[in-house]
Amino acid sequence: MTSIGGAEMVDWNLAVATATRLVRPGPEVSRDEARAIVAELRRHAKASEEHVRAYTRMGGPDTHDTPVLVVDRPGWVRANVAGFRAILAPLLEKMQERRSGGPGGAVLGAVGGKVTGVELGMLLSFLSSRVLGQYETFAPATRDLPAGANGGGRLLLVAPNIVHVERELDVNPHDFRLWVTLHEETHRTQFTAVPWLRDHLEGEIQTFLAETDVDPMTFLERIREAAQSLAGGRPEGEDDDGGRSLVELVQTPAQREILGRLTAVMSLLEGHADHVMDGVGPAVVPSVAEIREKFQQRRARGASRLDQALRKLLGLDAKLRQYRDGERFVRAVVDEVGMDGFNRVWTSPNTLPTKAEIGKPADWVARVHRKAES
Repeated sequence: MTSIGGAEMVDWNLAVATATRLVRPGPEVSRDEARAIVAELRRHAKASEEHVRAYTRMGGPDTHDTPVLVVDRPGWVRANVAGFRAILAPLLEKMQERRSGGPGGAVLGAVGGKVTGVELGMLLSFLSSRVLGQYETFAPATRDLPAGANGGGRLLLVAPNIVHVERELDVNPHDFRLWVTLHEETHRTQFTAVPWLRDHLEGEIQTFLAETDVDPMTFLERIREAAQSLAGGRPEGEDDDGGRSLVELVQTPAQREILGRLTAVMSLLEGHADHVMDGVGPAVVPSVAEIREKFQQRRARGASRLDQALRKLLGLDAKLRQYRDGERFVRAVVDEVGMDGFNRVWTSPNTLPTKAEIGKPADWVARVHRKAES
C-alpha cells in the first residue's frame, strides 16, 4: 500500500469489502437462467465484433487478446479497484514523497486509508448496480480477472444489471442484450484498431494527475467547499459555483485544460459507440427502435431524486451529455463525409476533435478534410 505518514493512503481491500457488503442484490434468476444468460452474452459479444468492424470499417488486430468477462456486481467492483490502483499509483507515490509531520499530513494520516477505503467502497457500490458494460482500457491482470497482454484491456458485461434494465424497460431480452454488447464491443474495437489511442489517453490522465495539488490541507479544503456547494450551504457572500460537480471543483486551471481535451475524446468514443449500435441495430436487433426510445427516457429521468443528486455530485450528468453531444458529432460528420471520411479521426491525436469541435462538427471537417485537400 502507498502510505503517508505511516498510514495507508487507500485501503484497497477495505474498499472492495465495503462495496461488496453494500452492493444491492441483483434480480432473481435461477441457476439455469444465469448460465443461459452468461452464454448468450458471450455469443453476442462474438457476433458484435463482426457487426461492428463491418459497419465502422475499422480493421487492425483482432480482439482475441482482450478477454470478454461476464461478471456480477462484486466482480465489477474488483475489476475497477484493480484499475484504480494501477492508474492512481503515480499520484499516490507523489503524495507519499511530499508527506510531512505538519498538520495536513497528520490529519490525512489520522483519517487515513481506512476512511478513504470505505468512501471508495460506498461509491463503487452505488455505481456497480448501474453499469451495464465497460471496456477497461487500463486493466491489470489479477488472479481472478484476466486481461490482455501489454495492457490490452478487457471487456466487462455486468449480467445482473443488464437483466435488471431489460426487465425494467419491458423489452425483448435477447434484443436488448445484443444491443448492449454492440455498444461495448465498439469500445473494444476503438482501442484494438487504433493502437496509439490507449497510450494517448493514459498520457493525458497522468498529466492531469501530475497537476493535482497534493497538499493535504488544500485538498481537504476543496472537498469541504465542494460539500458545502452541493448541499446548498456555501458561506454567505461567496459566489455560487454554477452547479459544478465534485470532480470539477477540485481542479486546478491546468487540469481544466486537460479535462477539456479528455472530455472531447470521451464524447467521441461514447458518441461513436451509440452511433454504431443504432446503425447496426436495425439489421440485427428487430426491436431496436423501442429499446432506444425507452432507454433514452430512462437515461434522462434517472431512477430517483437521490440518484439524480448523486449523478450531479459525481459528474455523471456530464457523461450523459457526452453520449448526446458525441453522437450528434459522429452523425453529422458521417452524413457529410461518409464513414471513411469520419475515420480520419483515428489518424493521430492531432485529428481528434477539440471540445469546441464536438459542438461544431463542420469545424472539424474544415480543419481535417479541407486542410488536407488544399
